[in-house]
Amino acid sequence: MTRAGEPLGTAARRAALRLLDAVLRRGEPLESALVLATRALHGGPDRGLAHAIAAETLRRLPDLDVLIDSATRNRLPDDAKARFVLRIALAQVLGLGTPPHAAISTVLPLVDGGPRKLVHGVFGTLMRGGAALPEVPTLPAAVADRWRAAWGEEAAAAAARAIAAPPPIDLSLADAAWGGIDAPSLAPAHRRVPAGSAVGELPGYDEGAWWVQDIAASIPARLIGRGDGVALDLCAAPGGKTLQLAAAGWRVTAVDASESRAARLEENRARTRLPFDIAIADVLGWQPPAPAAAVLVDAPCSATGIFRRHPDVLYRAHDAMVAEMAEVQARILDRAAQWVAPGGVLVYATCSLERAEGEDQATRFAAAQPGFTPLPAAADELPAGIPATPEGWVRTLPGMLEEAGGCDGFFIARWRRALT
Repeated sequence: MTRAGEPLGTAARRAALRLLDAVLRRGEPLESALVLATRALHGGPDRGLAHAIAAETLRRLPDLDVLIDSATRNRLPDDAKARFVLRIALAQVLGLGTPPHAAISTVLPLVDGGPRKLVHGVFGTLMRGGAALPEVPTLPAAVADRWRAAWGEEAAAAAARAIAAPPPIDLSLADAAWGGIDAPSLAPAHRRVPAGSAVGELPGYDEGAWWVQDIAASIPARLIGRGDGVALDLCAAPGGKTLQLAAAGWRVTAVDASESRAARLEENRARTRLPFDIAIADVLGWQPPAPAAAVLVDAPCSATGIFRRHPDVLYRAHDAMVAEMAEVQARILDRAAQWVAPGGVLVYATCSLERAEGEDQATRFAAAQPGFTPLPAAADELPAGIPATPEGWVRTLPGMLEEAGGCDGFFIARWRRALT
């Protein structure tokens, strides 16, 4: 709600400020902070605007700070409200195309006294000087250094290019033969539509003909393939992989510890009308009634691989978090291995660009579980342009499928349990 005397649109900027504060100062995920930060807003458009401003600010944060620092005599503290407000104003003008007068007039009410004069002065100086953002954004230094060391200079450069704008939207089809959307297909049962598409207005939405799922996120279930036995999808919400398995004929139980995330599973089940069971439980304490022919461990992780859609992960994921997540993943993977029936398949996946949550985890598991044999991914199981590694794993990196719109960062490994 806009307060008396404030320019129209100020409330959305105030919500964007709350979102940035939640991410950068409290380490909260942007999506999780959205409900509380925007509760005073009326209508979806204002909430969408607040989210867009915050996300664009996070995509361009290092470059925005360089501009701000170039126009201030003394460097503003990282957590100063004046810096936050200037970031918001500049992100709107230089990233979202907002007219300068609208950007500055709607952020000035967010600061009082001297900081207001400072914000106005710095913004005016930058606008008069023709401030612009580089074509390729700058990654946060710690992230760039980590990914450069892990994957090389080109992958880090590709990651910077990838974050310049929101990526296209991938759809997984319940029926590969469905032709209701005329759009590029990068794999069987897949369509890719432009970024910003109104998902709920696309053909087939109400009928449940498809669901939103990045092409890389579809690979784990592709490696399980078709079947008519029992499959477990662990840490399953929001449920894209569950839906794939159900559409492929499996009798699926989707397990997730979060009631709110399980609600997304319920929504997807209702819309697609695909049959599967839901168990709200912590997999470290849950026990299936019997071993399963296929077990998919979609393990909780730092989520650095989805930075294109969720730029907040660039500022929330750090070494300590990655190490903590790796410990949890190891416990879940070892427990899940007990639930694979003899001759069954185990697939491990994370949407992470960190080796500790991917390659290192698979190496550890192989050494600890001699009863499981690596089952390398075959070329005909993977989207064109995404190869298997020499070990038979799948590692999607920035730069893959770039000309077609890219893909999220994922790691996937597959094993078969011995018959005896």
